[in-house]
Amino acid sequence: MNKKENRCFPRVDFHSKISYQIRGKPDFNSVLSQDISCGGLRFNNDSFIPTSTPVMLEINILDRILRPVGKVAWSTPLAHSSRSQVGIEFVEFNVIEKNYLKEFVNLQLR
Repeated sequence: MNKKENRCFPRVDFHSKISYQIRGKPDFNSVLSQDISCGGLRFNNDSFIPTSTPVMLEINILDRILRPVGKVAWSTPLAHSSRSQVGIEFVEFNVIEKNYLKEFVNLQLR
């Protein structure tokens, strides 16, 4: 079974700069997201992040910054590269921000 078959939420392409901070670390890192859903997002990263690592996110959607907390659901090395592809599952999300993301995703699906 592949990852798409396990998804509970439809994903939409979302190529935008996001910031993340590994909980307990002082610095934020910026990456380009690949896609997003109401349950999480995917991005490519310069380094490997272990599964279950908690991350604090800043996601800019239509000039509004959402700040969910997530955890690394999966991390896969990219072929012929030192980079990894990372899947984040949202685990803490302000209800208003989550509803905003849901409206954004639904709009993109139309």
